[in-house]
Amino acid sequence: ARLLQASADVHYQQGTHPAYERILSDLAPDEARILRLMALEGPQPAIDIRAGIAFVPGSRLVVQGFSMIGAEAGCRFVDQVPAYLSNLNRLGLIWFSREAVRDRERYQVIEVQPEILEALRRTGRFSHVVRRSIHLTPLGEDFCAVALPLDTAEFEALEAHDVPDE
Repeated sequence: ARLLQASADVHYQQGTHPAYERILSDLAPDEARILRLMALEGPQPAIDIRAGIAFVPGSRLVVQGFSMIGAEAGCRFVDQVPAYLSNLNRLGLIWFSREAVRDRERYQVIEVQPEILEALRRTGRFSHVVRRSIHLTPLGEDFCAVALPLDTAEFEALEAHDVPDE
């Protein structure tokens, strides 16, 4: 009833989104690092590897959503990045696009990673790379602006305290 009353009041001042406090409690420190990277650097490239002829139905997904986000964001637990990205998507802060980022050169670093080269070798000559991207949602952009230290000096001061990741 209070929510409906507030929505009818043209003078009501909300401030920040009411979900931000809950979102903060649902984030791991590495997820905050990922959000900070995306807020400062924009959409991030990711790739899939498919076995089979490109654009022909029946190709098989071999590697999904491989990116350099963990390394670029300075994540402490890089092996957890797929789970981090799933959680950020669940919270409505990021979305996975089927479109590539504009600067195609950003994919070169990903495509020469040992895991990717091995997947391409294993799947044979009909394997192909599908370029994708990961973006902040409008909610994610606002959340980062309101809740995260995007100023480099402020962020480095927080990192210097070396707060445990638990």
